[in-house]
Amino acid sequence: MPGNRPQVLVFDVNETLSDLTPLRLRFEDVGASADLMPLWFAGVLRDGFALTAAGAYADFADVARDGLRRLLASAAPAAGHTGPDRPDHLDHLDRLDDDQPDDPAGPDDPAGHVLAGFSELNVHPDVPDGVRALRAAGYRLTTMTNGSAALTDGLLTRAGVRDCFEALWDVGGPRRWKPDPRSYAYAVRKAGVRPADAMLVAVHPWDIDGARRAGLAGAWLRRGTDAGVYPRTMTAPTLAAQDLGELARLLG
Repeated sequence: MPGNRPQVLVFDVNETLSDLTPLRLRFEDVGASADLMPLWFAGVLRDGFALTAAGAYADFADVARDGLRRLLASAAPAAGHTGPDRPDHLDHLDRLDDDQPDDPAGPDDPAGHVLAGFSELNVHPDVPDGVRALRAAGYRLTTMTNGSAALTDGLLTRAGVRDCFEALWDVGGPRRWKPDPRSYAYAVRKAGVRPADAMLVAVHPWDIDGARRAGLAGAWLRRGTDAGVYPRTMTAPTLAAQDLGELARLLG
């Protein structure tokens, strides 16, 4: 690979390791279109980035719940008309605007139902073998997520690769969402290495760009995306690979 061999690989989690596709079914469960899932997730990132830019902070779960309540409430009129023949399973979408907050554990909490899906997500098919190959090659493996380190722990445990990772971090530590440079500085400081000795692994170009600007190397996982679509306005990755198996071969 170009440059020095990294000592530590810092993995993004959401969409890089985890497959968010099953969350689409959670949207359908509450009477909304599955196509709202990527729109919602992009909005969560936008709002988290905006809070960090403004010098504020909120956890992923809180930002995600706010986004879900807003999106599902706006989708309710399109989900079906009112009237005697309106499907009963859409009625709870109208209650998202009630003055009283929903019980997070109750059946009338569509946002909570969607968020609960994070605790059941699995990794992409290439992750277990790719992670094991990278660990066997001598790399120290860690994670840094805008989400929850506790959910990361469950994800990797279900995949049978939790023992390959020496540490799991989230942005609750620095209280700055990636791609703020302080979030990457936090990860490398906790790992006890210089930024130049670490490489971020992610599917998101904005994450690669942020890591590169913070002094880390960056490995972009394309996962079916053509290499030519990487944004020209962002710092190029150090490496690009189709999946973790190819990344392990490239890093050696």
